[in-house]
Parts: sequence; structure tokens; C-alpha cells
Amino acid sequence: MNIFITFVLMVVIGAAIGGMTNSLAIKMLFRPYKPVYIGKWKVPFTPGLIPKRRSEMAAQLGDMVVHHLITPESIQKKLNNSQFKSDAVAWIGESVEPLVDSDESIEAWLAKLQIPMNTETIENGIEKWIDEKYHGFKEKYRSQTIESTLPLHWQEKIDAYIPVAADFIAAKGEAYFSSPEGKRKVKIMIDDFLEGRGMLGNMLGMFLGNSSVSEKIQPEIIKFIKHDGTKEILRNLLRTEWEKLRESQWEDVLKNVSDEDVLPSLKKSILEAVSVEKVMTSSLKDVLSPFKQRITQVIVPRVFEMSVMAVSEKIEMIMEKLHLEEVVREQVETFSVQRLEEMVLGITSKELKMITYLGALLGGIIGLIQGVIVIFLA
Repeated sequence: MNIFITFVLMVVIGAAIGGMTNSLAIKMLFRPYKPVYIGKWKVPFTPGLIPKRRSEMAAQLGDMVVHHLITPESIQKKLNNSQFKSDAVAWIGESVEPLVDSDESIEAWLAKLQIPMNTETIENGIEKWIDEKYHGFKEKYRSQTIESTLPLHWQEKIDAYIPVAADFIAAKGEAYFSSPEGKRKVKIMIDDFLEGRGMLGNMLGMFLGNSSVSEKIQPEIIKFIKHDGTKEILRNLLRTEWEKLRESQWEDVLKNVSDEDVLPSLKKSILEAVSVEKVMTSSLKDVLSPFKQRITQVIVPRVFEMSVMAVSEKIEMIMEKLHLEEVVREQVETFSVQRLEEMVLGITSKELKMITYLGALLGGIIGLIQGVIVIFLA
């Protein structure tokens, strides 16, 4: 009976020692948090392993994250993943829809984003841009001919338009001289002509009668305008003037143009065409809703794809600029030892308990073996 009790005690004591030893070893990974001193003598194995090596662990974690976990290759792979792209585009599209359907004005939306842009600043910017482009154009093309700077297809269009312009001028002339105003103008011209001829003019006027002369001349003027030869004269005249203009330098052409006359009119025409105030006071819905489908189905995917490509190409440089290794190290170093302990135990608590139980099992087995040896030696 005494032998059996001794045998059981050895097993129990061995299991207790094994379990307690492993449990103590696990606790010594974290405890104590700070060095323990007896007088000036520091107790060995204090502080615990992790508090003592926290800086080294932080550096190792940073190195592991950057070189093994979050690598440029892994991020590129994730960015180019078709499922990720599909989910991201869908999410961005859903985020854009409320903006497209918003009743807020563009000016109010820009103010909300703290973008210093309103009707006045935009119009001032457009006017400044027109000034720069106008003077830049004059400086750049001053010594060049119109023919050398004007696009060929524009020149061809002007050449083709000359017969049309000649017919238009003839038609307008015919319409004018056929009108009551034209008739009065002819009569006034004839009166002025006869008055300038003194007595001879008075005699002709009395003999023929001014109205009779104007009525006879007006149809002839109209016949002259309608004649094909007149139209051909107009075409040749316009073509000759166009050839002279085409061979002229811009400097000669612009010499007769005053900036004070051109720029204000040019600015006014462009600003009226652009209608900045109307656009700025319009709601986002009014401006963007016609393009909603294109924005969500074409523009968003295309912009996202371009962004992904740009980020993928520069990901290595971006990661270098972010200094992720240093970020991880600094973050880990800011953790309290207690928090590190909670994090590790939260992940490995089951495994650490199993290690404690394993220590108890091994201790019990060793006690069992010792009991067997004692029995045989007794």
C-alpha cells in the first residue's frame, strides 16, 4: 500500500512540476514588465523576454511586414485582382451617384470642398487666359504669313466659299436696289449727279425728268448685278483679295487691328458663349444627370483603371516614401507590454494552455517512470 501511494505521489508531483514549470515559462515571456532589483542586484530573467526585447521585436516585425507580408508584389497582385477591381468600381459608382443626383449648385459644392472658385474668379481666369493666348498668338505668328499658319483644310474651305460669297453679295445687292430704299438711293444719286453738271444737268433734268431717269436706270442696275459676268467679276475680285491676304504677314494684318477694339469684344463673346454664371448656379443634377450612365459605366471604371496602373507602377516608390517598416516599429514600440501580452494571449491562449497541459503530462510520465524505477529498486 505504501508503494502504491509513493507511486501515485510521484506521478502527481511530476505532473504538477511539469505543468507549473511550463506555465511559469510562458508567464516569463511577459512578466515581470520591469526589472526587479534586490538592492543594487538585478534579479535574473527580469524583465520578461518580450519586454526586454520589445525594441528588437518591433524592428523584426517591421522588417517582416515590409519584406514578407505587405510587399510591392503582393499589393500589385491585389490591385490587379479582377474581383477587387469589380468591387471597387461598384463601390465608387455607388458613391458617385448621390453626387450626380445632388440638387446643390456647382458653386455651393465647390465652397463645401473649400475650393476658392466662383463665377468672378472663373471669369477673371478666362479673361486672363484670353489675354495670354491673344498676345502669345501675335508674338508667335507676327513674322509668318497667313498661308503658312492657317490649316490647309481651312484654306480649302475659304476657296470653296468664294463663289458662295460672290452670289450672296450679288443677291443682297439685287434685293437692295429692288427695294424702295434702293429706289430712293438711285434717285438721290441721279439728283446729285445732275446738280454737279450745272446748267447742262438742269436742262437734262428738265428734259428727261429725274424720276424718269431713275426708273430707267434702276432696272439696268439690277440687270447688271444679276448678269453672270458681274458675278464672275465679284468672284475674281474676292479671289484676288484672298490671295493677297493669304500671302500677307500677320504683322501687316494685325497692324490695322487695335487691341482695345478686339480684346473686349473677344472676351465678351467667349464669356457669353461659356455662360459661367449660368453653369455655376446650375445644380449638379442638371449638369451631370445627362451623363450619369456614362459617368458610372465608362468614366469611373476608366479613371479607376488608370489610377490602379499609376499606383502599380509607382508602388515600390510609394512604399519607400511611406517608410512602412519604421511605421510598424514605432507603432509596436508605443504598445504597452500588457497590451502586447493581451494580443499574444488572445491569439495563442489555447495553444499555450495545451503547452501547460503537455508539461503536466510529461511531468506525470516522468513521475510514473520514476515510480516504476523505485519499485524495481526497492
